[in-house]
Amino acid sequence: MMAYEANFDGLVGPTHNYSGLSTGNIASLTYKHQISNPKQAALQGLDKMRALANLGLIQGVIAPQMRPDIKMLRRLGFSGNDNRVLQQASKYAPQLLTCCYSASSMWAANAATVSPSADTNDRRIHFTPANLVSHFHRSIEHQTTARILAAMFNDDNRFCHHQPLPASEQLGDEGAANHTRFCDQYGHQGVEMFVFGRYGFDQHQQAPMQYSARQTYEASAAIARLHQLDPQQVVMTQQNPLLIDQGVFHNDVIAVGNQQTLFCHQYAFLNQTDVYQQLQQKMGTDFSIIEVPDDVVSVDDAVSSYLFNSQLVTLPNGDVSLILPHQCRDNPRVWHYVQQLLQMRVGINRVDLFDLSQSMKNGGGPACLRLRVVLTAQEQQAVNPAVLLTDSLFKQLQAWIHLHYRDQLVDADFADPSLLLQSQTALDELTRILKLGSVYDFQRM
Repeated sequence: MMAYEANFDGLVGPTHNYSGLSTGNIASLTYKHQISNPKQAALQGLDKMRALANLGLIQGVIAPQMRPDIKMLRRLGFSGNDNRVLQQASKYAPQLLTCCYSASSMWAANAATVSPSADTNDRRIHFTPANLVSHFHRSIEHQTTARILAAMFNDDNRFCHHQPLPASEQLGDEGAANHTRFCDQYGHQGVEMFVFGRYGFDQHQQAPMQYSARQTYEASAAIARLHQLDPQQVVMTQQNPLLIDQGVFHNDVIAVGNQQTLFCHQYAFLNQTDVYQQLQQKMGTDFSIIEVPDDVVSVDDAVSSYLFNSQLVTLPNGDVSLILPHQCRDNPRVWHYVQQLLQMRVGINRVDLFDLSQSMKNGGGPACLRLRVVLTAQEQQAVNPAVLLTDSLFKQLQAWIHLHYRDQLVDADFADPSLLLQSQTALDELTRILKLGSVYDFQRM
């Protein structure tokens, strides 16, 4: 059946800030406590969405989380009215307050894992929101994420929504950032590759020494079962633990795939040759692996430029574009390789560059911002049409951002009750624009 891959990008929230909460994410730690620009961040992300839509791709929008998370602060013992909760948290637990202000849901690649209907036994699209237990500021996202996804994909005949996996260290799940699907055509059954950083129950297996691996084998295997995937069409592979210690906190920092192409670094996986053999055996002779040698692009260059945290997309005319941040052009070694890659004509026909500096400073590039969903024409008709980007929606969201977002934000602003009210006002209006209903706690009281 004919199908297309859609990109649903996370809209950057009004409290976008640089608090350096993501251990193992070098950019996040490097820019800690710097002044952020929420308005610029949201507009940069929105511009990327429009550009991809103009290239002929299906582009959607995922609403951000409501921040600060007052409900969580109350669970943690702060009481009184909202203003008093903020003041108490700012005085006695500023780190908790910072976590409850995080705008990290902008990175929609961590929102969920998605399997298309061509791969699942019941022929529905399956969604499992990520539990994100590796970091507190992300672990508080999944309940609202589940509501937003259910409001976007609200047809039980077409879509199946699972609960997040239990919130345990052994079942750490970081969503689609560690999941890649390969296929000859989007509507045909494909091969789903799950990349994990460690085993949750076997402590004798190889694991990173400096930073914790976020995705476990057990979580990946559970999602493959929940999504009713054919075990013969699944590849489980472990991320190279040495690279996790060098800042490769997710697989999408070091590898990206699309249809019959895997684009990755020489040291992306543990037992890399075996991974290649499994993929080629399942995908056939047309499967292409573009491996970037370490002496051409080092791991440090890959992490700083986010060469692999790119979107690899097939355009309607058949061209394959590599969607890159400007940082790739700014790195001479990386940019020289990109030019060589285009000349080699190995399946990537063009490169499109975007200014995502606000996101990049927090450690998120093009691939972090989007969740990929393969849709048939019938499934696309079942998607909430208000979340699909059009020229009209783009202009509406652009005006909404200019109206509600601040130009600057620093940690000292977190105790300001007006920021809470601004965020609630903005997101209440957004749910009407995107026709999501009452997905936020403050709307459900």
